[in-house]
Amino acid sequence: MEGRVRERIPILDLTPEVEELWDDLMAAITRVLRSGQFILGPEVEAFEREVAEYLGVKHAIGVNSGTDALVIGLRALGIGPGDEVITTPFSFFATAEAISLVGATPVFVDIDPKTFNLNPDLIAAAITPRTKAILPVHLYGRPAEMDPILDLAEAHGLKVLEDCAQAFGATYRGKKVGTLGHAGAFSFFPSKNLGAYGDGGLLVTNDDEVATLGRMLRAHGSKRKYHNETVGYNSRLDALQAAILRVKLPRVDTWNQARRQVALHYNELLADVPGLVLPEVSEGHVFHQYTVRVLGKRRDEVQKKLGEVGIGTMVYYPVPVHKLPVYAHSGFFLPEAERASQEVLSLPIYPAITEEQMLYVVGELRRIQDGDSRQPSRGVWRGT
Repeated sequence: MEGRVRERIPILDLTPEVEELWDDLMAAITRVLRSGQFILGPEVEAFEREVAEYLGVKHAIGVNSGTDALVIGLRALGIGPGDEVITTPFSFFATAEAISLVGATPVFVDIDPKTFNLNPDLIAAAITPRTKAILPVHLYGRPAEMDPILDLAEAHGLKVLEDCAQAFGATYRGKKVGTLGHAGAFSFFPSKNLGAYGDGGLLVTNDDEVATLGRMLRAHGSKRKYHNETVGYNSRLDALQAAILRVKLPRVDTWNQARRQVALHYNELLADVPGLVLPEVSEGHVFHQYTVRVLGKRRDEVQKKLGEVGIGTMVYYPVPVHKLPVYAHSGFFLPEAERASQEVLSLPIYPAITEEQMLYVVGELRRIQDGDSRQPSRGVWRGT
């Protein structure tokens, strides 16, 4: 086995977290099982109160997924058929999909190549009489530049729904993301900074009317059972997932800080590796992903070689949304998003990643970028 990695270093490993929290998780799950209440109920209500207090927002509404949070958020803000919503082409498909699902049209604006987020300088040119909202994404855990976005929205009478799926706990000028616009949508997919152990999502707002509509829409459009007032969805956060999230919520700031420290250390270790552009550890960034650019059209080759020595990586995202078959007819040419899709590579990052693991990742990446002139590292990762 000398010179080979016996175990992979995954891009994310949740097992240390589960082991650390095992007793508390089992107590929470047992509490729900013995309560006999599995859909909404006191566990979800308690989580909604606690997460609203954490975020500093008036209303928090637990839903089935981050995608549902976007769909319900758009509808609660009055977005529908015939409307246009400005958003980024460099995000998970659900961002644009939610716009289409409510009958509106996504209008894609290119990204800032430094942050990978929506470029606010390009938004004004995309506004038309049909524009009704802006949907920025806080990609990889880095807050979008919200001040100019909010200024534009106010000037043109537009709604702002923040996609915070990758940015739970991130801050922009001292305020939690999701609380800056008219509403915010979060995902609790297991890989997120605050993740459930199944699907889950959250819609937050300070607007009483939006909150009322959001709660109706998650429950088939009704305020009271069997008294449906509009066509809604079956989108309720499970009590089991709420109980798990309640265990994890008090630890999320510590975990986010650990992610920032990992990012800082990566930046130190990779600073002199040729052919890479490293992410900035900016204020409020919570590093859902640690994403580098691999220059020289070598990204796919580098990813393949890292995989051969047991290092897990991901490309978020290999095809910008405006180039996917469902939107390819729209005719957008967005060169920064298209270039990013050919260069980005996300390296392993999670709060429990060890120094040994990071050194192995960096050593192998350095070897590959130096032209494979050295043999693969003989250091064997044995895990934690």
